[in-house]
Amino acid sequence: MASSAHEHHHHLPNPYATTAAPPPTPSTQPNEAADALSCLLHRLPPNLTLSLPTRHSSPPATAVATTPPLISLSDPPESLRSNLLSAGSQFGFFQLTNHSIPSQLATSAESDALSLFNLSPEEKQLHFPQNWPLGYDAGDDDDEESTISGESSVCLDSACSSESTELNLTSLREFTADMAKLGLQLVEELSCAFGFDNPARPDPNKVCSLMWISDSRGTSSNKPVLSGRIYPYAIGLQYQIRCQKYSILADSGWTAVSPNVDTILATLGDIAQVWSNGKIKKARGRAGPNLSGANNSDCVSMTLLITLPADATVSPLLPKLDSGNGEERDPENDCSSKSAKEERIFNSFSFEDYAWRIYHERLHSKDPLLRYRAQLQRPLLFHTSINDA
Repeated sequence: MASSAHEHHHHLPNPYATTAAPPPTPSTQPNEAADALSCLLHRLPPNLTLSLPTRHSSPPATAVATTPPLISLSDPPESLRSNLLSAGSQFGFFQLTNHSIPSQLATSAESDALSLFNLSPEEKQLHFPQNWPLGYDAGDDDDEESTISGESSVCLDSACSSESTELNLTSLREFTADMAKLGLQLVEELSCAFGFDNPARPDPNKVCSLMWISDSRGTSSNKPVLSGRIYPYAIGLQYQIRCQKYSILADSGWTAVSPNVDTILATLGDIAQVWSNGKIKKARGRAGPNLSGANNSDCVSMTLLITLPADATVSPLLPKLDSGNGEERDPENDCSSKSAKEERIFNSFSFEDYAWRIYHERLHSKDPLLRYRAQLQRPLLFHTSINDA
């Protein structure tokens, strides 16, 4: 599905796949180069590790599910933003109540989504767009991660566009539009709660939305399912049509959650964490259904992603942010109080390059934002050069 312009990404070395640096060995002959390298390795910061990444770990099937924090969209703005600040900084996920999405629309949209996976492989390739990341992904790559994830997926744009007029996706299109509207509202409330600039105000084209539909019905029900392909996003929204247990991979590890029926499970992603300059805790990838004891017929999930266009640049959006050269940003339309200047945690980076990398490498075991942290920039450049050599 990817364009040829990105084929070179497949040959880029993985900066996380490095080996542990050996201790210096005694030698009777002087070796100035080895001594210099040993000295430099010992001067690296203690939080920089040079080790092989672990395999993608599955969430424990027997984990006790917790109820995500409840946030009512009908609360007064001050209370709503206070609750978002608490949930976003402590968990990175929550469930929304008193929203505007009708349950009947969600059920009808799910029927439309199920019909997509009932098409033959040839029809799927014919009906769906092929411009990455849009289109159908069978999830049958010859690698271990695809076997673990066990899901196929369809990614559609905000209009649920298809290459054929034969598909009846009326309910899915309406549902996607309503969820995208809700997602933009949530971006505004989060920007006020955490004090970053809303990138969609005043230009809505600076953000976009995708409907990611995943089918895990063919997966064994004796273990949880990892979300397959990872794509960067700011907010992920999943309507809870029925009682369902999910597994969320946060920076602190796996968390099992069980949202209430008719609520919307919201996960905050990597882009939101960068926007907030690290104040928001994030989920890595989408929330995946935990099939332990579940009915496989119920394991089709629809996730609305608020994300960025391919040509966007990702950077912290806090006002009065230290840019590294002593300058400050102080935008006019800031709905938060002007705080003192703070240190930049993340450097700016290309969204397209980042999205391509984590989509194909599926970095569950390592934080994919690690290389973009400002205070680790120099060690990571050295780290990469060792690996490249």
